[in-house]
Amino acid sequence: MTVMHDVTRLSFAPMGPADVDEVYALECSVFPHPWSRGNFSDSLASGYDAWTARDETGALAGYYLLMYAVDEAHLLDVAVAAGRQRQGLGRHLLDRIGERAREQGMASILLEVRPSNERALDVYRRYGYREIGRRKAYYPAHGGQREDAIVMRIDL
Repeated sequence: MTVMHDVTRLSFAPMGPADVDEVYALECSVFPHPWSRGNFSDSLASGYDAWTARDETGALAGYYLLMYAVDEAHLLDVAVAAGRQRQGLGRHLLDRIGERAREQGMASILLEVRPSNERALDVYRRYGYREIGRRKAYYPAHGGQREDAIVMRIDL
């Protein structure tokens, strides 16, 4: 049985070094080619806008990392814990990401997503992101292969 959680009861806080191990564990649990622990540490050291979402028990439900360049935010990474997927949390995170980017004066948000990540593609498309291009052989894939990235953008 799936337990439904109220996304409005989540608490958001800036991601810090103490969160990296838990964020990395969540990343590894939901992505076949996860970021490294070092990617998260480096992102924090670079001052990227990184946030965690925790439920009322303090359990990590999701997170996101944004980088700002001129007037466009780049969504570097976003994830929802496996047990929390298909409950509206992804959409809620996208709402928060848009709010945060607008607060920083951004006019749009850019992201890359694997063509094989059909669930994320569906969420982004339904949310209003549109495909604006492809990056050939952008992501590592199984067996030493590479996978393209679909580049998507939403205007704020």
